Amino acid sequence: MSSRDWKLLIEDILESIEKIQRYSKGLSFDDFVINSMTVDAIVRNIEIIGEASKNVPLEIQEKCNDIPWQKLKGIRNRIVHEYFKIDTTIIWFIMQNELAPLKQLLTKYITESRLY
Repeated sequence: MSSRDWKLLIEDILESIEKIQRYSKGLSFDDFVINSMTVDAIVRNIEIIGEASKNVPLEIQEKCNDIPWQKLKGIRNRIVHEYFKIDTTIIWFIMQNELAPLKQLLTKYITESRLY
């Protein structure tokens, strides 16, 4: 369990999403997969998202039950424990389809103070 405040953990997730969006802006899938530095940076930020997610207190996770907490933790575990065979198509799918909605939900929770 993290000793960091849960609001800081949510901010870590949002910051990592913003970095991923910035690093991948304008990239095609082909450009993405051949740029190992970008892949490494994005994978690292997905790890941070997963690690922060697993440390968000259960009571907050229950209040934010439309956030896929288990999925966030799961992808982190898969990346960390199977680092030698990261599937870039899965990373690409996450970047293209899952991060923007997650960012929107977390931002809504923080700005509406629904979690305080």
